[in-house]
Amino acid sequence: MKKILYVASECVPFIKTGGLADVVGTLPKTFSKEEADVRVVLPNYQCIKSEWKDKMQDVTFFSMDLSWRHQYVGIKELEYEGITFYFIDNEYYFAGPAPYSTMEGDIEKFCYFSKAALSILQVLNFKPDIIHCHDWQSGLVPVYLKTAFAANPFYQNIKTVFTIHNLQFQGMTAINRLKDLSGLPEEVFTSDKLECYGGGNMLKGGLTYADEITTVSDTYAEEIQMPYYGEKLDGLLRAKNNHLTGIVNGIDYNIYNPAEDPAVGAPYSVSDVVEKKAANKVLLQERVGLPKKEDIFTIGVISRLTDQKGFDLIDYVMDDLCQNDIQFVLLGSGDAKYENMFRYYAHKYPAIVSANICYDDTLSKMIYAGCDAILMPSRFEPCGLCQLMALRYGTVPIVRETGGLKDTVEPYNEYEESGTGFSFMNYNAHDMLHAVEYAKATYYEHKDEWNGIVKRGMEEDFSWTRSAGIYMELYDKMLDA
Repeated sequence: MKKILYVASECVPFIKTGGLADVVGTLPKTFSKEEADVRVVLPNYQCIKSEWKDKMQDVTFFSMDLSWRHQYVGIKELEYEGITFYFIDNEYYFAGPAPYSTMEGDIEKFCYFSKAALSILQVLNFKPDIIHCHDWQSGLVPVYLKTAFAANPFYQNIKTVFTIHNLQFQGMTAINRLKDLSGLPEEVFTSDKLECYGGGNMLKGGLTYADEITTVSDTYAEEIQMPYYGEKLDGLLRAKNNHLTGIVNGIDYNIYNPAEDPAVGAPYSVSDVVEKKAANKVLLQERVGLPKKEDIFTIGVISRLTDQKGFDLIDYVMDDLCQNDIQFVLLGSGDAKYENMFRYYAHKYPAIVSANICYDDTLSKMIYAGCDAILMPSRFEPCGLCQLMALRYGTVPIVRETGGLKDTVEPYNEYEESGTGFSFMNYNAHDMLHAVEYAKATYYEHKDEWNGIVKRGMEEDFSWTRSAGIYMELYDKMLDA
């Protein structure tokens, strides 16, 4: 049986700020228990809810050297849905109302976390065959493994995988500061290792020292090898091309199931989606304060409000979008300029636009169930989960062809009667507008074809089972090498 350790900064249901938490919380339990013993290491943040903290068991504690410092390391353990979770306890680093603070403060926090995640293994007498690290917060794990821990026989022959969820976030600081905080030797701070354009880069460390690199879609794996998407690491990623794999994320089909979801007022499956969609649309309209019209074309957006997500394109053509026969429901929060933008349009078009500047899990499910389409015009999108959830709920994605959006949404072909959504290639507001207008025209003028798109989307399989099989093939290949 393979022993695999996941190291990450967040994980559902304990702590979540983004899609990383869904991956780390869902993927480990998808593997066969007969095939792999998968465990997870997380920080024991003070902001984890007491319902979880109360279930944690104290295992032990010890002191760890971190550069010239001596730091306390506590270990807590909790078993959830058949997976063992270890929580690294240190009040100095993990106090506070949120898992992340400033980048400068987080650099020190995750230097500590990366070294502690390795240090606890010998104390627990758990030697994984593979350590699977996620994003820059665990970037120093492969570096420590092949430097500070290399002489210890316990840690020899452990392989590492590093998964990039979003290349934009890299954990960068001054080289001297990273040397001081990490205690890593001088020789790792060269241009072919952790040095990056004059600074120290924790993500680059993970990419350089890991045995294999994965990212969350095939297209994103190709894109990040080009300067436009590569965030100044495209050269390194091209050099490691033979060890870079794209594996699309999945979603939990038990949680995201319109036939059983308690947030869906009129539950449905692919057999009755057409009738029930109309009922759920009216329930959504009541909830968000829009006029009740079950036959109006309704577009949803569920997103962090950031530049990455393409909201400048929406802003440019929003007046055109709102002219006729449409409703628009937004759910999200983020940059103030985009929050205010959607408040402005909701005030200008109160019968057309509903701006919900917050995050509400129940409302998000109502949007998936009640809207006809989901709009995702991202500048870049490593994988994207909204389009996978939309397909599951029979809501047609309208996406830009980038990253995981390109890999998971097949463009509608009216001549072949194929496809699961609508897409546009160039990062251009009028190309996006054309895709929306094409979708709207199909909805109003070719209802049978539209219903075919809806049903094909619901029949797609983007559950974690498929992705888990590809990850297991990668693990097997690494251990056979």
